[in-house]
Amino acid sequence: MDRRVDLPGAAHLVLVENVLPLDPEPRVFEAMLEGWARQQRVRFLKDDTISRRLQLVQRLAQFSGQYPWQWNAAEIESFVDQLRSGSDPITVSTARGHLGHLRLFLEFVTDPRYGWSQVCQQRVGAPPQQVLDRWNTVVHVDEYEGDPERRPFTYDEVQALFDAADGLVEQIRGRGRKGALAAWRDAALVKTVYAFGVRRREAWGLDLPDLRRNARTPGLGRFGVMHVRWGKSSRGSPPKRRTVLLVPEMDWVVPVLEEWVAEVRPRFSPGVHPALWVTERQGRMSGRRIDEVFALIREAAGLDPVLDLHCLRHSYITHLIEFGYPERFVQDQVGHRYASTTALYTGVSLEYRNRLLARAQRDRFPGLWESLS
Repeated sequence: MDRRVDLPGAAHLVLVENVLPLDPEPRVFEAMLEGWARQQRVRFLKDDTISRRLQLVQRLAQFSGQYPWQWNAAEIESFVDQLRSGSDPITVSTARGHLGHLRLFLEFVTDPRYGWSQVCQQRVGAPPQQVLDRWNTVVHVDEYEGDPERRPFTYDEVQALFDAADGLVEQIRGRGRKGALAAWRDAALVKTVYAFGVRRREAWGLDLPDLRRNARTPGLGRFGVMHVRWGKSSRGSPPKRRTVLLVPEMDWVVPVLEEWVAEVRPRFSPGVHPALWVTERQGRMSGRRIDEVFALIREAAGLDPVLDLHCLRHSYITHLIEFGYPERFVQDQVGHRYASTTALYTGVSLEYRNRLLARAQRDRFPGLWESLS
């Protein structure tokens, strides 16, 4: 009795039965990868995620000179150790991700519902084994494992960044060179990233209709609300959406955006293209170009190269907390699912903490403070 289940990625749906190639091992391995790709696609994982995982499995096979049914724990550990060495070693979080992906692959090919163990036993003489477990994978012990040198910009550094962006516009204008409009755009983009606390991809995906009025803050005009449609997705879900309110402390960005939308952007001749940030070729700015632009401005400002565009988002979170906004409001503004995530990216200043401490002392010992004042 045939008990096979027609699950996407199952061996009998990928391999042609009763046809045995002269060299079966490469064909079985190729089919395994195709089956795993199918299994991930039906879970709506992104194509680039699937591609990176498949490439990782192929890299391990190339490094070891073995197929998955021949792998053991020592071979995988050697592979990771090799990635940790050299001029560009992987980080702890990257190692954890690699091992997690390899573990998922081995779970797939050893799951009896997909039939790969039986196929491997029949065609290559050995079934694959799950050789990765908690004892030989990298344990997640800290909530945040990013580069400790990355931090929020201070107020002075944010101002230096903006001054440098404006200075580049004036320099290009003064020399009579092309590129002044692009530099103008770049300055407006960087200021907008900070004023709304958005990620690079979120800024990349903005269209003109995503900037809207807020009836509660009419003084901000058509820039009181930003509708983010390209928020960070997770586990195969589509990009998350959220609405970001422009806070009064960031209202300085309104004339910046008004000037960009009404005067500068039309000079790029974008036609009906909806993108907020357009290029000289009437297209949407790429994420890579946004990174390049920020690096150029950061260099002109003389700031530490470790501070990247995402650090402006950290600054936004930190500064909203220092402005006195409730943590739940800040969490909703930046689209964090958990308050703990927001807390990780908050780096309030010593001055702010001292103010909180002084206020707490005044509330606890009001008589003492009155006698000292």
